[in-house]
Amino acid sequence: MGARNVVLNQINLVVRDVNASAKFYRRLGANFPAPAESETSAPYHASCEFANDFDFDLDTPRFATIWNKGWAGRTDLAGRAVLGFGVETRDDVDAIYSEMTAAGYRGLQPPYDAFWGARYAILEDPNGAPVGIMSPSDPSKRFWPPPGWEE
Repeated sequence: MGARNVVLNQINLVVRDVNASAKFYRRLGANFPAPAESETSAPYHASCEFANDFDFDLDTPRFATIWNKGWAGRTDLAGRAVLGFGVETRDDVDAIYSEMTAAGYRGLQPPYDAFWGARYAILEDPNGAPVGIMSPSDPSKRFWPPPGWEE
């Protein structure tokens, strides 16, 4: 495997209640936005950015299965975290996924063009922790809703 610039830049935590979790982490000092007064349904995602472009995201189990097809049908997702590594190019995502799965590591989500505009894949480390590999987001490749998502 060739040398690549791979940077730990994101953690996604899968939670049962995004509002309750965001409230907890706001009290701890994270800058999650407060829910809008007019929100009538529970949110499925919240994001907080730290220094050096480090993202901490909260997602419901249902929403997590949209960006990680390897979790479809799972009921044990709450409390799971996904470590996110950023790479420089879309091609790097495919190459790393291919090299790691060829080396015997399990792939949870093969590389695909994600609805937020990045190329994305998920591997599983030897202890079962999910590890995302993501290219920079290209605004011209964003779309909503992703297949399988109905609010």
